[in-house]
Amino acid sequence: MARKLNPVFSARPRSIFPTMSALARKHGAINLGQGFPDEDGPREIRALAAKLTTDGPNQYAPVEGVPELREAVARDNKRFHGLDIDPDTETLVVSGATEGLAAAFLGFLSPGDEAVLLAPFYECYAPQIEAAGASARIVDLAPPEWRLDGDALEAAITDKTRLIVINTPHNPLGKVMNMAELEIVAAAARRHDLIVICDEVYEHLVFDDARHTPLMTLPGMFERSVRIGSAGKTFSLTGFRIGYVTGPADLVTGVMKAHQHLAYTSPAPLQKAVAHGLDMGDGYYAAFTAGMQEKRDLMSAGLKAAGFDVLPCEGAYFVTVDIRAVGRDDDAAFCREITEHAKVAAVPISAFYHPSQSGAPRNYVRFCFCKKQEVLAEAAGRLGDYFANH
Repeated sequence: MARKLNPVFSARPRSIFPTMSALARKHGAINLGQGFPDEDGPREIRALAAKLTTDGPNQYAPVEGVPELREAVARDNKRFHGLDIDPDTETLVVSGATEGLAAAFLGFLSPGDEAVLLAPFYECYAPQIEAAGASARIVDLAPPEWRLDGDALEAAITDKTRLIVINTPHNPLGKVMNMAELEIVAAAARRHDLIVICDEVYEHLVFDDARHTPLMTLPGMFERSVRIGSAGKTFSLTGFRIGYVTGPADLVTGVMKAHQHLAYTSPAPLQKAVAHGLDMGDGYYAAFTAGMQEKRDLMSAGLKAAGFDVLPCEGAYFVTVDIRAVGRDDDAAFCREITEHAKVAAVPISAFYHPSQSGAPRNYVRFCFCKKQEVLAEAAGRLGDYFANH
């Protein structure tokens, strides 16, 4: 008997990431679709996590997170962004950034509310918003620059709007919001008294000597912003599922009150190991960014050599290409084609739009470059060979 399920989730297709990863496994393709590194992060973090797990205790950690990590998060905010954060009231540990986002949407939105999203956007935003009974108002970022237009943002805001979501550095585009764009968002939030949820999981991956600027550092924005970080992205330990939320006490408490009914808490040994990682010296962070920038340059050069029009990548670990340069105009079909025949997997940018959007561009594809350099070189070579003959 067919049972009626929640259409917010059941009516949507399976996530593009496990879909393309499964296709990559089936065809023996190099997986440049799902954004996970193919090497684990710092050994000292992993070794400490193992020791703490063995030594115990392995019981529930506090719902807000262990004090060691909350204090480390506060120090990290001061060290990199000049933010004075109270670890006791203005931090929260969550079970990965995705759970943190879900807790924020559930904590801030009521049925009938609206949230503004900038498309393309990370795929979990819209279903999480809709699961809270709210709806998404979409502002399209126009390719190929993908910059935010202030008039378009203003037009999307109504008397039902409660929050705006921004993601910088951006997944899937690899763009970093410039100061003019941050000012557009801040002005709109101040003018309409809106909360801004800032997905900043790639905060330490900004390239070419640029710096990440959290929105909450702008005038009048701390009291209306929460920013979400990720140990998985900062330390290449995506399986740890440790994220953190910072912001004013009232908003962080709102997230916590939803978080306690979702994940409740995260493993204490992993939290304590991440706390150690956040206090590592500047050398780690500099090497991490420089190493990823080298991979970006290698991947970009390889894709250009294969015939693609490669868009700029300012941050995160994704390179976007225009597939019209190789005679294709359907991103989903293209990703299936190269996975099956060139043996390289990628993901279509159209998967990062709301299902209701019929006008999403279909000529852009995302390649992930957080892989070993030899893997990236092999993938670029396979694509070059394939398109030389197709």
